[in-house]
Formats: sequence, structure tokens, C-alpha cells
Amino acid sequence: MSEALKKYIPGVCNIGRTEMRKRRRVGLMALVATGLFWWGAEWLEVLPKWRVLLFFPATLAAAGLLQWLMGFCAAFGLSGVFKMGTDEDKTDTVAQAEFRAKDRHKAWVIIVASALVGVLTAYAAYVV
Repeated sequence: MSEALKKYIPGVCNIGRTEMRKRRRVGLMALVATGLFWWGAEWLEVLPKWRVLLFFPATLAAAGLLQWLMGFCAAFGLSGVFKMGTDEDKTDTVAQAEFRAKDRHKAWVIIVASALVGVLTAYAAYVV
């Protein structure tokens, strides 16, 4: 990992390696769930209107993987905190309003991008 990922940078990085690993694990598990759900829906010939439920695991997969790749937790960004160390219970508060605004913006970018992936996945499952 680069040195930049070892410290808090407003709007860029608000989680350390431990938290990044958690996001990667959740993202990969949700990606597998999305694939299994889609395969199962095809195999069972589930009606297209039910296949749109793929929105949820696909959105979760995108959120987890985007947060891992970006080193940024959307929930922390919206809450005005960051967690860079290995202490499982300790978060630090973002004190400056300018930094909190940058973090909120980045959080919304991740949320919207994840939802868009979910919508596109659900749409694709519906029309296939």
C-alpha cells in the first residue's frame, strides 16, 4: 500500500488497511451472492419482475468494492469520522467543516455509483 493510505486525507482516504479488508470481504461476498442469485434465477426460470431484486446484492457488492478500492468508507464520510488504525472500536472525529464537506461529497459519489451499478444489474437481469 502507498504511504497515502496510511493517513487520513479529507475526501480521499478515511479508512486504514483493516477497514479496507472488511470492505473487500463484504464486496466479494456480495458479488458472489449476486452471481449465484442471477444463476439461480436463470436456472429456475424466475419471472423477470423478481430478478430486479438483484439490485440489492449488486449495490452492496459495488459499495464494498468501491470503498475498498478507494480506501474510503461512505458511512464514516457521512458521519464525519475516520478510522485509520487497527483498533477495532476507535474512530476519530473530523473537526474541520471543510474536511467534513469533502468527506460527505466522496461518500455520496460512492453511494450514487453503487446504486447505479445496482440499477444497471437489475435492469440487465430483467431484460435477459
